Amino acid sequence: MKRWLTDPWRKPRLLAALVWGYLAWSVLPVAIAVWFSFNAGRSRSSWQGFSLRWYWQDPVLSVWNDPDLQRALLHSLRLAVLTTLVAVPLGVAFAIGLDRWRGRLAAGFNFQMLLSFVLPEILLAVALLFLFTNLLKAVQLGTWAQLLGLVTFQLSYPVIICRARMLSIGSEYEEAAMDLGASPLKALRHVLLPLLSPAIFASAVLVFADVIDDFVLVRYLSADAASEPMSVKIYNTARASPTPALNALATIMLFSSLLAIALGFFVYRRLTRGERTQESTVEGFAAQI
Repeated sequence: MKRWLTDPWRKPRLLAALVWGYLAWSVLPVAIAVWFSFNAGRSRSSWQGFSLRWYWQDPVLSVWNDPDLQRALLHSLRLAVLTTLVAVPLGVAFAIGLDRWRGRLAAGFNFQMLLSFVLPEILLAVALLFLFTNLLKAVQLGTWAQLLGLVTFQLSYPVIICRARMLSIGSEYEEAAMDLGASPLKALRHVLLPLLSPAIFASAVLVFADVIDDFVLVRYLSADAASEPMSVKIYNTARASPTPALNALATIMLFSSLLAIALGFFVYRRLTRGERTQESTVEGFAAQI
């Protein structure tokens, strides 16, 4: 034992055990919740056979047929898509502007952007709640307030990702295009934006996956049951006597995030052909997000 402990070249079995223990601790509860979403009975702790009852076969209580669960699912997808469509173009434009803008004012905006990135989400949610209920009363709590809050919170992700990409590609390509006669706008459209496309897709994936399971902001800025997304619906229902339909809803939320990440990974692979080796694909995609 002493010889094994003093051997500097021994296999890091303790670290491997910690990693596997952490993975089991993190994944096992999720796997159990997913497993019981396929339970044939109403129990969420006693297995009664495999069934798709809680997804669509139950005519009343399944996610497909329960109007409350269906509304929560559609509201989450609506918020995720709209936030991605608004926050990513704004973030890309913000990143390009900050990259070319010099001076104290630009530094101030850059600090403000980083502040929203590190600010605890609950502080931003409370601040926006006070803003919409006391100052901007034209914006009612509900979908629009949630969308504004999510765009404000998510804007920093595409800015940081695109600025990192711009630092790696440099300004030589744009300068070469303008030396050959392209206008600054054409150089931006035909040179810089295509080079930024992997970062743009990575930003879109990150924003979509983060919004689909966001809880704090959407909980504070929701108005009624009609503006409750999946995360809030799960939180409110879990404290009562839920059926496995709640597990089915959580499973759909989980696989929506995984599907977005998988789609982003394959798009990233396609966009970065020629820039990377086969072995660096996963690491490169992880670095982008």
